[in-house]
Amino acid sequence: MESAVTADPHRRHPRAWYRHAYAQVLVAIAAGILLGHFAPAAGEAMKPLGDLFIKLVKMVIAPVIFLTIVTGIAGMRDLGAVGRVAARAMAWFLFFSTLALVVGLLVANTVRPGAALHVDPASLDPTKVADYAAKAHETSLTGFLLAIVPETFASGLSEGNILQVLLVAVLFGIALAQAGERGERLLGLLHTLAQVFFRVVAIVMKAAPVGAFGAMAFTIGKYGIASVAGLAQLVATFYFTSLLFVLVVLGAAARACGFSILRLIAYLKAELLLVLGTSSSESALPALIARLERAGCPPGVVGLVVPTGYSFNLDGTNIYMTLAALFIAQACGVELSLGQQLLLLGVAMISSKGAAGVTGAGFITLAATLSIVPAVPVAGMALILGVDRFMSECRSLTNFIGNAVAAIGVSRWEGTLDRAALDRALGGASGE
Repeated sequence: MESAVTADPHRRHPRAWYRHAYAQVLVAIAAGILLGHFAPAAGEAMKPLGDLFIKLVKMVIAPVIFLTIVTGIAGMRDLGAVGRVAARAMAWFLFFSTLALVVGLLVANTVRPGAALHVDPASLDPTKVADYAAKAHETSLTGFLLAIVPETFASGLSEGNILQVLLVAVLFGIALAQAGERGERLLGLLHTLAQVFFRVVAIVMKAAPVGAFGAMAFTIGKYGIASVAGLAQLVATFYFTSLLFVLVVLGAAARACGFSILRLIAYLKAELLLVLGTSSSESALPALIARLERAGCPPGVVGLVVPTGYSFNLDGTNIYMTLAALFIAQACGVELSLGQQLLLLGVAMISSKGAAGVTGAGFITLAATLSIVPAVPVAGMALILGVDRFMSECRSLTNFIGNAVAAIGVSRWEGTLDRAALDRALGGASGE
């Protein structure tokens, strides 16, 4: 007699652990660490694998964002809701970004991670950070605002500039919503095109373990685990502060919105491991959009909040900026007054937006911030240059989680969050 299991041909069997994306990425990260540590030259040679994967992801980011925003706004019909969502998103970003800066400042003053180094500022080599300082000097708020407007309607899409794509998509989505019945056929076509692009994303993500392996092997091979030891207190303080911010601050925001931050992290574990492996939150941007929509967030809200948050809601970067700035000051024996620290805080709020989308933005914004407070030598950035790569993973992870919480939070604020879908997603998170 056949058993119940064999008699039911439609019964789904649990997949083997090695077929899950998060397990594959985790194994790839471990393999990359081992290769980079025991064969540094070979690890450095793996850099093209990580770069290639990130380029593949960036190839599809612009069209995915454009289609998500356009179909979301056009589907909302109520154009007043678009402005309301944007205003609420910016209010959320401003509050939590500022809070992240304050948390970094408070922890740096309490722990004082650089106080024991006693570095002579005259011994620092400013040439090591000259390129970052030059880019910081070129970055201004005015230049940032002008750069939001693309040269042509399609140039933002072709160049992959997220903020330019966001502007064009919002304008196109509003125009399509105003077209009424005449725009229905085009809206249907764009919905179909969006589905196709998300399938392209799914295909590209098959290469995620390879990209994570290459990026991690390069990081460990080039900088070495031992390079962290000299500045272990700074790295440990930064990771502790970021974890504190995620679990306590974002955890409280999540609880107020009716969900658990730990369950959200579990739901996004595959994407978080990808961010960890590649040191780039952009690598998981398309996947985050899809996951949030599956968790009950309206496409229009996700389309506006997530891409904008990648430039304006950088919680991890903000923590890093104030913490690293005070670390350098403490290491060089510079005691900053309350007024100087508040100036540092104010400048950081602006500079963190001005360098959005720039490669190495965390380090560049730090240079821009330090240049406003002459008492702290910009050359002091050379102290943390060797471990910056190890802190970039934590910056990216914190930024990523912050934007996921923001999208759900704004959706709930709007009253458009599908609680049943959210409970299903977070209650039975499979990671796939």
